[in-house]
Amino acid sequence: MRFANREHAAKLLLDRLRVKYKDQNALVLGVPRGAVPMAKIIADGLAGELDVVLVHKLRHPDQPELAIGAIDEEGTAFIADWAADLGAAYLEREKQHQLALLKKRRARYTPLHSPVDPKGRVVIVVDDGIATGSTFTSALRAVRAKEPSKLVGAVAVASPGSARAMLRECDSMVCLNVPGDFYAVGQFFDDFAQVSDDDVVRILSRKTEPAVVVG
Repeated sequence: MRFANREHAAKLLLDRLRVKYKDQNALVLGVPRGAVPMAKIIADGLAGELDVVLVHKLRHPDQPELAIGAIDEEGTAFIADWAADLGAAYLEREKQHQLALLKKRRARYTPLHSPVDPKGRVVIVVDDGIATGSTFTSALRAVRAKEPSKLVGAVAVASPGSARAMLRECDSMVCLNVPGDFYAVGQFFDDFAQVSDDDVVRILSRKTEPAVVVG
C-alpha cells in the first residue's frame, strides 16, 4: 500500500479508528513533527482532543541518523540492548542534549498550557511510520506511565519487526501497511515533505478541544 501524502494516510487511519473511538473524548497525540498534521485530522474526525507526545531519538555517536534509543520530555529513556556498549558517559551526554531540545520544543509548541493529562482517557498515539521503533516505543511508554484507560497506536506503515514489538507496548494497534521490503518510511509516500516547527505551532494553535458531554 502506498500513500499520496500524510493527509491520505491520516484519513485511512481515521476510517479504521472512528468505528470504536468516535465521540469517546479520545486524546490524540501526534509524534512531532511529521505526525502532527495526521493527528489533527484524526482528532477532528473523532471529536477528540489534540496534543503532542514529545520524544526524540538518541543518536549513535558515529552514525547520527541511527537511533540507539529515545527519550521523553520527562527524561525517561529507552535504550536498545545492543547500544549498551557505547558507554554510560556518552549515553548520559546524549540524553541530556536531547532532553534540553525537548524542553525548548514544548515551550514553543504549547507555551500556554502543560501537556494534556492522559489519565483515565482513551489515548491514540499517531506516527507516520515506524522504522526501528525506538521513538514510538518511548512515546507509548511515556503515555502508559500516565495511566490512560486505553492506549492505542496508529501508524501508516511499519517494518514487520517494529510492528510486532509495538503490539506489546499498547492495548490496540492500527497499522495500515507492514511491508516485507521496508527500508524507510518515506518510500511509501508519494509526497513526504518535511513538516516544520512553524507548521506544528500553527496546527496546535487551532487544536481540537475535548467534546462537552451533557447529562
